[in-house]
Amino acid sequence: MLRRLPNTTTGIRDKAILLIGFAGAFRRSELTALDIEDLKITTRGVAIIVRRSKTDQAGEGQLIGIPRSRKATCPAAALEAWLEHAHISSGPVFRPVNRHGQVSPLRLSDEAVAQIVKLAAERIGLDPAKYAGHSLRRGFMTAASAGGADIAQAMKQSRHRSVAVAMGYIDEGRIFSNPASKAIGL
Repeated sequence: MLRRLPNTTTGIRDKAILLIGFAGAFRRSELTALDIEDLKITTRGVAIIVRRSKTDQAGEGQLIGIPRSRKATCPAAALEAWLEHAHISSGPVFRPVNRHGQVSPLRLSDEAVAQIVKLAAERIGLDPAKYAGHSLRRGFMTAASAGGADIAQAMKQSRHRSVAVAMGYIDEGRIFSNPASKAIGL
Protein backbone atom coordinates (compact mmCIF):
# COMPACT_ATOMS: atom_id res chain seq x y z
CA MET A 1 0.00 0.00 0.00
CA LEU A 2 2.77 2.42 0.91
CA ARG A 3 4.73 1.89 -2.30
CA ARG A 4 1.67 2.85 -4.34
CA LEU A 5 1.09 6.17 -2.60
CA PRO A 6 1.83 9.18 -4.80
CA ASN A 7 4.82 11.36 -3.93
CA THR A 8 2.58 14.33 -3.20
CA THR A 9 1.43 16.21 -0.12
CA THR A 10 -1.57 13.89 0.05
CA GLY A 11 0.65 10.82 -0.31
CA ILE A 12 2.99 11.98 2.46
CA ARG A 13 0.01 12.56 4.75
CA ASP A 14 -1.60 9.24 3.87
CA LYS A 15 1.64 7.34 4.57
CA ALA A 16 1.77 8.88 8.04
CA ILE A 17 -1.90 8.09 8.65
CA LEU A 18 -1.55 4.47 7.56
CA LEU A 19 1.63 3.83 9.56
CA ILE A 20 0.70 5.70 12.74
CA GLY A 21 -2.86 4.33 12.58
CA PHE A 22 -1.57 0.76 12.23
CA ALA A 23 1.33 0.93 14.71
CA GLY A 24 -0.81 2.71 17.31
CA ALA A 25 -3.86 0.48 16.75
CA PHE A 26 -5.90 3.65 16.51
CA ARG A 27 -9.59 4.02 16.04
CA ARG A 28 -10.13 6.54 13.25
CA SER A 29 -11.68 9.03 15.70
CA GLU A 30 -8.60 8.79 17.95
CA LEU A 31 -6.28 9.32 15.00
CA THR A 32 -8.08 12.42 13.74
CA ALA A 33 -8.34 13.86 17.27
CA LEU A 34 -4.56 14.04 17.65
CA ASP A 35 -2.99 17.45 18.11
CA ILE A 36 0.71 18.32 17.98
CA GLU A 37 0.55 18.81 21.73
CA ASP A 38 -0.32 15.09 22.09
CA LEU A 39 3.00 14.02 20.52
CA LYS A 40 6.49 13.70 21.88
CA ILE A 41 8.88 12.69 19.11
CA THR A 42 12.24 11.38 20.32
CA THR A 43 15.15 9.37 18.95
CA ARG A 44 13.43 6.25 20.31
CA GLY A 45 10.09 6.88 18.61
CA VAL A 46 6.91 8.81 19.23
CA ALA A 47 4.96 8.91 22.49
CA ILE A 48 1.31 9.74 21.93
CA ILE A 49 -1.31 10.73 24.46
CA VAL A 50 -4.75 9.47 23.47
CA ARG A 51 -6.81 12.02 25.37
CA ARG A 52 -10.24 10.48 24.85
CA SER A 53 -11.49 7.28 23.25
CA LYS A 54 -14.48 5.00 23.03
CA THR A 55 -13.25 3.16 26.13
CA ASP A 56 -12.11 6.34 27.92
CA GLN A 57 -15.12 8.66 27.81
CA ALA A 58 -13.97 10.42 30.99
CA GLY A 59 -10.87 11.60 29.19
CA GLU A 60 -8.30 10.21 31.62
CA GLY A 61 -5.97 9.68 28.68
CA GLN A 62 -3.61 6.88 27.78
CA LEU A 63 0.00 7.07 26.73
CA ILE A 64 1.21 4.76 23.98
CA GLY A 65 4.59 4.42 22.35
CA ILE A 66 5.44 3.72 18.75
CA PRO A 67 9.10 2.73 18.44
CA ARG A 68 11.33 4.06 15.69
CA SER A 69 12.71 1.60 13.15
CA ARG A 70 15.33 1.78 10.43
CA LYS A 71 12.90 0.59 7.77
CA ALA A 72 11.14 2.66 5.12
CA THR A 73 7.97 1.82 7.03
CA CYS A 74 9.02 3.64 10.21
CA PRO A 75 5.86 5.30 11.58
CA ALA A 76 7.82 7.95 13.50
CA ALA A 77 9.79 8.95 10.38
CA ALA A 78 6.59 9.09 8.30
CA LEU A 79 4.95 11.31 10.92
CA GLU A 80 7.98 13.61 11.04
CA ALA A 81 8.02 13.83 7.23
CA TRP A 82 4.34 14.82 7.18
CA LEU A 83 4.66 17.44 9.91
CA GLU A 84 7.73 18.97 8.26
CA HIS A 85 6.28 18.89 4.75
CA ALA A 86 2.98 20.43 5.88
CA HIS A 87 4.68 22.94 8.23
CA ILE A 88 2.51 21.84 11.14
CA SER A 89 3.73 23.07 14.51
CA SER A 90 0.44 23.34 16.43
CA GLY A 91 -3.14 22.18 16.24
CA PRO A 92 -4.46 19.11 14.43
CA VAL A 93 -1.88 16.59 13.24
CA PHE A 94 -3.89 15.19 10.33
CA ARG A 95 -5.57 17.72 8.04
CA PRO A 96 -7.33 17.84 4.70
CA VAL A 97 -5.27 18.57 1.59
CA ASN A 98 -6.99 20.23 -1.38
CA ARG A 99 -6.46 19.28 -5.03
CA HIS A 100 -3.72 21.92 -5.30
CA GLY A 101 -1.73 20.32 -2.46
CA GLN A 102 -2.59 23.02 0.05
CA VAL A 103 -2.94 21.86 3.65
CA SER A 104 -5.99 23.07 5.56
CA PRO A 105 -5.73 24.29 9.15
CA LEU A 106 -8.82 22.19 9.94
CA ARG A 107 -8.95 18.66 11.37
CA LEU A 108 -9.31 15.72 8.99
CA SER A 109 -12.62 13.87 9.43
CA ASP A 110 -12.72 10.28 10.63
CA GLU A 111 -14.66 9.40 7.45
CA ALA A 112 -11.64 10.62 5.45
CA VAL A 113 -9.44 8.06 7.24
CA ALA A 114 -11.77 5.29 6.09
CA GLN A 115 -11.55 6.61 2.51
CA ILE A 116 -7.74 6.76 2.70
CA VAL A 117 -7.61 3.10 3.75
CA LYS A 118 -10.09 2.07 1.04
CA LEU A 119 -8.17 3.92 -1.67
CA ALA A 120 -4.86 2.42 -0.53
CA ALA A 121 -6.41 -1.07 -0.69
CA GLU A 122 -7.86 -0.39 -4.13
CA ARG A 123 -4.48 0.82 -5.46
CA ILE A 124 -3.01 -2.63 -4.83
CA GLY A 125 -5.93 -4.54 -6.29
CA LEU A 126 -7.87 -5.33 -3.12
CA ASP A 127 -11.62 -4.91 -2.86
CA PRO A 128 -12.04 -1.54 -1.08
CA ALA A 129 -15.44 -2.62 0.23
CA LYS A 130 -13.61 -5.02 2.57
CA TYR A 131 -11.47 -2.30 4.17
CA ALA A 132 -12.14 0.70 6.39
CA GLY A 133 -10.53 2.84 9.04
CA HIS A 134 -10.96 -0.02 11.52
CA SER A 135 -8.70 -2.15 9.32
CA LEU A 136 -5.68 -0.34 10.79
CA ARG A 137 -6.66 -1.32 14.33
CA ARG A 138 -7.69 -4.84 13.41
CA GLY A 139 -4.54 -5.27 11.32
CA PHE A 140 -2.36 -4.28 14.27
CA MET A 141 -4.01 -6.82 16.57
CA THR A 142 -3.77 -9.60 13.99
CA ALA A 143 -0.14 -8.81 13.07
CA ALA A 144 0.91 -8.43 16.71
CA SER A 145 -0.54 -11.80 17.63
CA ALA A 146 0.97 -13.46 14.56
CA GLY A 147 4.32 -11.94 15.56
CA GLY A 148 4.13 -13.45 19.05
CA ALA A 149 2.86 -10.57 21.19
CA ASP A 150 0.81 -11.77 24.12
CA ILE A 151 -2.73 -10.57 24.71
CA ALA A 152 -1.76 -8.13 27.48
CA GLN A 153 0.89 -6.44 25.32
CA ALA A 154 -1.47 -6.15 22.35
CA MET A 155 -4.32 -4.82 24.50
CA LYS A 156 -2.08 -2.22 26.12
CA GLN A 157 -1.24 -0.77 22.69
CA SER A 158 -4.77 -1.09 21.29
CA ARG A 159 -6.46 0.13 24.46
CA HIS A 160 -9.02 -2.70 24.31
CA ARG A 161 -10.90 -3.18 27.56
CA SER A 162 -12.53 -6.48 26.62
CA VAL A 163 -10.36 -9.57 26.43
CA ALA A 164 -13.12 -11.32 24.48
CA VAL A 165 -13.06 -8.69 21.72
CA ALA A 166 -9.26 -8.64 21.61
CA MET A 167 -9.11 -12.44 21.49
CA GLY A 168 -11.11 -12.39 18.24
CA TYR A 169 -8.17 -10.62 16.61
CA ILE A 170 -5.52 -12.63 18.47
CA ASP A 171 -7.08 -15.95 17.47
CA GLU A 172 -7.23 -14.83 13.84
CA GLY A 173 -3.55 -13.92 13.88
CA ARG A 174 -2.50 -17.26 15.32
CA ILE A 175 -4.83 -19.54 13.41
CA PHE A 176 -1.98 -21.34 11.62
CA SER A 177 0.35 -21.58 14.60
CA ASN A 178 -1.93 -23.72 16.77
CA PRO A 179 0.26 -26.45 18.32
CA ALA A 180 -2.61 -28.95 18.28
CA SER A 181 -2.94 -28.58 14.51
CA LYS A 182 0.80 -29.03 14.05
CA ALA A 183 0.84 -32.10 16.30
CA ILE A 184 -1.11 -34.26 13.89
CA GLY A 185 1.85 -34.16 11.50
CA LEU A 186 0.18 -33.60 8.15
